[in-house]
Amino acid sequence: MNDIRRTILWVVFGFSLVLLWDQWQVHNGRQATFFPQSAKSTATAPAPKGPASVPSAVPTPAPAAAAPGVPPSGAAATSPAATPRERFTVTTDLLRVTFDSEGGSIVRTEFLKVSADSTTEKGTSTFVLLEESPQRVYVAQSGLIGGDFPNHKTVMSVSGERELKPGADGLTVRFESPEKNGVKLVKAYTLKRGQYDIAVRHETINTGGAPVAPQLYMQLVRDGNPLPNESSFYSTFTGPAAYTEEQKFQKVDFSDIEKNKVDIQKESTTGYVAMVQHYFASAWILPDGLRRELFMRKVDNNLYAAGMIAPLDSVAPGATKAVDAKFFAGPQAEKMLEAVAPGLDLVKDYGWLTILAKPLYWLLDKLHSFIGNWGWSIMALVLVIKIAFYWLQAKGYESMAKMKAINPRVMQMRERYKDNPQQMQQEMMRIYREEKVNPLGGCFPIMVQIPVFIALYWVLLASVEMRNAPWIGWIRDLSSPDPFFILPVVMTLTTLLQTALNPVPPDPMQAKMMWYMPLAFSVMFFFFPAGLVLYWITNNVLSIAQQWLINTRMGVPPEFNLPKFGKKAT
Repeated sequence: MNDIRRTILWVVFGFSLVLLWDQWQVHNGRQATFFPQSAKSTATAPAPKGPASVPSAVPTPAPAAAAPGVPPSGAAATSPAATPRERFTVTTDLLRVTFDSEGGSIVRTEFLKVSADSTTEKGTSTFVLLEESPQRVYVAQSGLIGGDFPNHKTVMSVSGERELKPGADGLTVRFESPEKNGVKLVKAYTLKRGQYDIAVRHETINTGGAPVAPQLYMQLVRDGNPLPNESSFYSTFTGPAAYTEEQKFQKVDFSDIEKNKVDIQKESTTGYVAMVQHYFASAWILPDGLRRELFMRKVDNNLYAAGMIAPLDSVAPGATKAVDAKFFAGPQAEKMLEAVAPGLDLVKDYGWLTILAKPLYWLLDKLHSFIGNWGWSIMALVLVIKIAFYWLQAKGYESMAKMKAINPRVMQMRERYKDNPQQMQQEMMRIYREEKVNPLGGCFPIMVQIPVFIALYWVLLASVEMRNAPWIGWIRDLSSPDPFFILPVVMTLTTLLQTALNPVPPDPMQAKMMWYMPLAFSVMFFFFPAGLVLYWITNNVLSIAQQWLINTRMGVPPEFNLPKFGKKAT
């Protein structure tokens, strides 16, 4: 039994070292050694439907990508009486959206009620998600393929309001392409008050004398650069994703697209494509029942596209085929995402513990609706969880208290049989049987709770509500590390205090390991968001109080077992 405990300790300690080394590699700009972010997949992406072009979208070095099947840029020229190209901004109460009349594309989205970062005072600087500049490319495009039809390189005429008027519920911006091979494309963007999702209507008009059967494409194009100020000690997913009713949420790393290894459902009648990053996302959403092909591919050096292609069937001469879609760009607020489209809330990625994380977020949100402060709500949530697990954890602490009560007897026995390890092991097991003590009894309750606390970790890490959310005093942003490292120091002290209250392992090497592990573990928390450290401190304090209470109730006086690093293991 002693060997089993020693093995468990070494495995946990070794795994902690692996995590620290892995994150240190990332921190120094290298590929993660043990846990690279790219997922392994085997299916290949669909081949492009035609020669793709990558023409320059703006008179800067930043290029925009072409859709699959879009002809080379020379073939995409407009008629001789071309409409002058322009970029303009449309403003609502939540959004400031910049459109490009070339293709009617969205080239910038600014969130007027979201601060740029935690170091900027709220209201003085706003957050920009989509952007096209020499430093960054992230745009939303759409058009027609299947022939030389209007696409995102076609300059269109513009009409509509540029600003949401007081008392108005919404506004509409309309783009109309020139006729091209007997086809005209009209796009209408409807922006509504209080909403981040935009209704987008594509009307394909056959102005020729023969039926046409174009295909409508919608795509998000983004560079593969990491986010600015991205933490090296905890990573979140950045890249394209897709959702279908059949296969649910599917993430794809840029590296998989680079290697032509994309494992997503290729055809469906439901779902969306998205670009996901920490706290924010964008998505093209088609109505259910409309057949579409999903694709993800590289379109240029460090540029990647994720999109959908929807066949429009045959459009008779003089007829119009309309497709209503949605474009979303905004924060990953769970309730809002659920209201926009089925499955869109999954862009807020909790990983494999979603089944536990979503109820925890629901409970946290309910607590916040009463408390009004996210920091105190986190502490209240941990308290509720501790109460829910009280009986289970009490069993573990009772087992530890029994171990502590018989510890002097075990230490005497170890000294008596120190030259006979086999006899020592037999005597130790005899003592455990006589006293009805399970040496691993304190481990099982902890193991049961680990998935819950990992799920809570992801809830706090993924929830945009933590961003720029103050707690008290110097903690002005629960999503950023404590600027003065006060919380990590407190967390380290409470972890060491909890270790000191535990019974001393009979093996001196194990006893030292019990002190080294929390110290190594605490190092990571100096770089974690304050909200995560706060929840761990609260858990430690409540665990200490519960352990103290149970020890006292069982007649085992609480005492602090300080380490004795100077003594050699015998």
